[in-house]
Amino acid sequence: MSREVFSILFSERKREAGAEHLARVEVERAQIVTTPLFTSPASKTQTRNSAHHGVRISDRALVAAAELSNRYITARFLPDKAIDLIDEAAANQRVQLDSMPEFMDELQRRQLRLRIEEQALSKEKDKASESRLGEVRRELADLRDALAPLAAKYSREKERLDSIRALQKKKDELLVKLAEAERRQDLPLAADLKFGALTEVEAGLKAAVAAIPADSMLSEEVGPEDIAAVVSRWTGIPVSSLTTTQKQKLLRLREQLHERVVGQDAAVAAVADAVMRSRAGLAAAQRGSSFLFLGPTGVGKTELCKALAALMFDDEKSVVRLEGSDFGTASARDGAPA
Repeated sequence: MSREVFSILFSERKREAGAEHLARVEVERAQIVTTPLFTSPASKTQTRNSAHHGVRISDRALVAAAELSNRYITARFLPDKAIDLIDEAAANQRVQLDSMPEFMDELQRRQLRLRIEEQALSKEKDKASESRLGEVRRELADLRDALAPLAAKYSREKERLDSIRALQKKKDELLVKLAEAERRQDLPLAADLKFGALTEVEAGLKAAVAAIPADSMLSEEVGPEDIAAVVSRWTGIPVSSLTTTQKQKLLRLREQLHERVVGQDAAVAAVADAVMRSRAGLAAAQRGSSFLFLGPTGVGKTELCKALAALMFDDEKSVVRLEGSDFGTASARDGAPA
């Protein structure tokens, strides 16, 4: 027996032996309706990321992560891509909490530049320098008046968020102790933790969160807009397109098509009405909308298709274009008659 034949037989035998001892398990690709992030917002993903980054992740952010990742991030699969979205959005929110708001930082930088300019101008004796020195000092006074209330507000909100974070950390520690007590069957300790300390901490945490003003400068909550911002950075799609709901797109479909296609009122109206009927469930089941655009070159057939693809799928290239000239003559395309 040759070495090649022996190698083939040996490989086949190994494969058969593996099939005898190993059970084949098919792991199906997760869909958005079966993703725990979507069906059960209060999941371990939410709890672990909140504890790790020290922020609160809203239920709407979890739903947005599942929906946006399923629609716009096609190279990866659920739930992995949705979890990465949540993790990055939470990390970004924590970085913002640990640093000064951007507009306050810009004001402080401008104040520093003016102070340096003031020091330089104070050494000059000419009239132009003295005039400019007066302007600089007036601007510095205005900046101090603007920064003083902002700094006080920032300090108060920072202290409030630190107290909320401390309460959340204490709650997580109590939950760990409660789980250990239940596992050891220590019922008196479990009852004290669950109906005593834990209830008190949760009430304090709820009151602290409710006391956050609507115009708060700092926010520790990760919302759908934060998820959309991450998706925008990954894909390059504008945030405004990501946050626009399907209902809003449909209501403005005809108007937005007219912005790109001029002079084809009947065609635009027919396309918009057909799409709205299909999305409303009035069309035949399991069927989309089909269009056949006929007309001479340059009247807007291709442009209308691109505009519709850009509005519905956020990319005008999401369309399959078949040119009749690519198929040659009718006999070459359809075959010679019998």
